[in-house]
Amino acid sequence: MPADALTELAREVDARCRLTGEFTLRSGAVSQEYFDKYRFEADPLLLRRVAEAMVPLLPTDAQVLGGLELGGVPIATVLSSLTGLPLGLVRKQAKTYGTCQLIEGAEVAGRRVVLVEDVVSTGGAARAAAQELRSRGATVDLVVCAIDRFDGETHPLAEVGVQLRSVFTKRQLDTVR
Repeated sequence: MPADALTELAREVDARCRLTGEFTLRSGAVSQEYFDKYRFEADPLLLRRVAEAMVPLLPTDAQVLGGLELGGVPIATVLSSLTGLPLGLVRKQAKTYGTCQLIEGAEVAGRRVVLVEDVVSTGGAARAAAQELRSRGATVDLVVCAIDRFDGETHPLAEVGVQLRSVFTKRQLDTVR
């Protein structure tokens, strides 16, 4: 995607989903800003543009896209449609009824799964999903996301051997305001 198109997309995503106030994040941290990803995920044209910007972040040897419940599912679904890669829908916890699955859809054992997220702060959900999928025989070493809001030097996902690639960082979105 050309730089000017990416900048315009950043402006649109930021304008659509950045909220100010006091918000408790999944990690427990309190923030004065929140990126409400459902505001861009609910817009089919904007969601598609974000997913198109994510396609180049995918490695050529990816075999399955793992959309994390709930926000990663819409993005992963569009990415699957754009790339032809099979989709696995990754739950936060395995169901306690029916098939009792943690991941629905694509088979992951023996395959390289790229996890797909919407907004990542510390990566807690992605970390848990990576470890669960690895215990089921998958290779998981990459998460792609729309927005990386982590503001440190080394992302916590690196502690479990997972790299993070994002379309935007919070810092990038801060520059287009």
